[in-house]
Amino acid sequence: MFRTWYRRLLLSYFPIFLLTVTILIFASFVFINDISRTETQKADRIAAKYLVDNVERTIKEVELAVLESAERSDAYKRYFNSEGPRDTGAIYAVAQNLRILTDDSSYIQSVYVYDKKNESVITETGLKNLNGFIDEDWIRHITSGTVKEGWQPVREYKDEFIQRTPVRVLTIDKGMPLPFGSEGVLVINIKMSGIEQIVDSMVNEQLSFLTIYGSDGQTLYQAHSDSEGAEKGKLLNTVYLEKLGWKFASGIKAGNLFSWVSVISYLWVAIAFGTVVCAVLYLIYVTRRNYKPIQVIMNRIEGHQIRTMDQSASRPDEMMLIDGVLEDLINHMTDYDKKSRENLLLQRSKLFTDLLHSERLDNAVQRMEELSPLSGADPSSRFTVVLSEINSYEKVFQDRYTRGDQNTLKFALMNVFQELARGADLQGWAEWISTDRAAILFLATGNDEEMTEKIRLFAGQCRSWVEQNLRISLSFGIGPAVSGPGSIRDSYVAAENVMQHKLLMHEDIVLAEGGDSRQPLLETYKYLQMIAEFVKQFRMSSGQWRQRLEGIFEAFEQDFLQDADIRSLIQAMLQMLNREVAVMSEQLQDELSAENAAEQLKLLEKAESIHEVKDILFEYLTDVFRTYVSVSETKSYKAMVNEMKKYIEENFANPDLSLKHLSDRFQISGKYGSYLFKMEFNMKFVDFLTQLRMEEAEKLLLETEGSLQDIALKVGYANAITFGRVFKRVTGITPGDYRSLKRGHKASTT
Repeated sequence: MFRTWYRRLLLSYFPIFLLTVTILIFASFVFINDISRTETQKADRIAAKYLVDNVERTIKEVELAVLESAERSDAYKRYFNSEGPRDTGAIYAVAQNLRILTDDSSYIQSVYVYDKKNESVITETGLKNLNGFIDEDWIRHITSGTVKEGWQPVREYKDEFIQRTPVRVLTIDKGMPLPFGSEGVLVINIKMSGIEQIVDSMVNEQLSFLTIYGSDGQTLYQAHSDSEGAEKGKLLNTVYLEKLGWKFASGIKAGNLFSWVSVISYLWVAIAFGTVVCAVLYLIYVTRRNYKPIQVIMNRIEGHQIRTMDQSASRPDEMMLIDGVLEDLINHMTDYDKKSRENLLLQRSKLFTDLLHSERLDNAVQRMEELSPLSGADPSSRFTVVLSEINSYEKVFQDRYTRGDQNTLKFALMNVFQELARGADLQGWAEWISTDRAAILFLATGNDEEMTEKIRLFAGQCRSWVEQNLRISLSFGIGPAVSGPGSIRDSYVAAENVMQHKLLMHEDIVLAEGGDSRQPLLETYKYLQMIAEFVKQFRMSSGQWRQRLEGIFEAFEQDFLQDADIRSLIQAMLQMLNREVAVMSEQLQDELSAENAAEQLKLLEKAESIHEVKDILFEYLTDVFRTYVSVSETKSYKAMVNEMKKYIEENFANPDLSLKHLSDRFQISGKYGSYLFKMEFNMKFVDFLTQLRMEEAEKLLLETEGSLQDIALKVGYANAITFGRVFKRVTGITPGDYRSLKRGHKASTT
């Protein structure tokens, strides 16, 4: 952003301001020359005292932090109070505590614990022997008793990790365990460099100096000792640090402002006064000159808003008026940008629809460059259309999510398509073309085979990601690659044709074949003949109706019919069956009524594959066929059932007796025989057979001494285990318990 007017004002006023302030400062030095000397000395003393206090406080805080940490930690007590072998856990905890103390403080050079009993040292790295320890001489010095209490004079210390020139440290030792133990010594070494940094940060290198002397009078440190060419000036104050026995000498360096101002004459007073007058006059001139652009802006604003200002009771100041105008301008621009974005989205969606249906293709390439995310398109570019449909849209998507959630998920799907397309190195443009279907237009970047394979992989990734993360199932129809924007419709029609055969699709990603994508006309007469033959077999109570229905579904798959045609033919089949069969009885009329047929058609609408359609239809028609057969054979089936019952009663001991055996014996299907048996006796064939066998088994258990294996064979079971399991399921007890219980009861009654 250019701020020319701001810089003009700044460059106009700032030199005068700087010059005026400078002259006033010099003039003020004249008046306060005598006072400044005393005040300077006071200020230097305060600064030196503050520095000394800061140094003393820093050393004290480090000492207290280490002692408090050692006091709080149980590891030190466990280490010194333990008897017998060394407590490895306590050693590790002490070393860890020392490491934390060293890492947390920038002033600590090292902290270690000396164990007098074991002649060992615990450092931040672990347990070490005293012999060969880096600070062995100092420990010997401490244990000899020649070291007084408190902080010791500055000494040199060599770190055990870094091979370099020894560093200077301040050292203090405390008896362990705290507070007055005598079994060991806690040694704290503070970096002298940390104290020096504190001094350097608080001493102005350009104006003042400070020198630290030790208790022996030797110079310990001079502030900013690395500066060159600095002469020592006038000593002003001396402050003592009793805790360490140090002396701090501070003062002002020679040749600085303090000395120079003292020789300034009162001529500066006149110069300062004249400078202020000139500055005021110049400021007035520059302000009037620089205000002209603002005046021009205000004239234009007032001319544009003269009516509003006349109606207003109070006239706002200039800045408020400019702020109001800018706010209105910003609001208008925001509304304009919003409407422009909406218009752009509408134009993009309209262009997408035009490309899919080959409508209004004038300047299509130029419009794609301006509106679409596809770049590099030309009249000879190759395009591929992919359709994506949400499976079970009404059952899963609409029932599971609210309207707001549906919109959010659809927006998320668009982003997923775009991101995965970019990840697959594809240029894709996705738009929703219906409530449950989206179209993706791809611009080919290679040969057709590579492009088709990339799109197939992209569709697989989309389907897998959406199913795992959004719990939505998608189907994809991939159209063939076409040349030029005018041929996009052919790819779209081919993909749409594939999506109209979802029942016959054996996978959720299908590639449409190239060439003529028009759907062949439905051979209605052929299917009506097949349906009529099926109804005929059904009416004749022939089991061939199932083969006829299988043939109809095979024809569906061979002719690759659309989903709508399949459902329409099934509806016609049910209507024809209703006309031919329902007149037999009221029960058939109920089962083949329009309401039941509509319910079956609803189930067929929800089916996702031709196999589901077949299963639903077969189950429904089997129930109808049973009703039809029972109605048509009302008189003859009872005799058959009685004959079957008599045969079962005579042959229940046969282990091969089953529904299949009966179906072969009486020339009927096993399911039909079971159905007839259930209708007549209100029980299943298996239950009736089991009842006969258990009655005979109870009789044999009470009247004979045969083994369970013999009895099992006599009642039709191959082994005693199976017989015992069935007997217990029916009677609640095992055969042996039954025999004992019944015989015992009989004996007690006699």
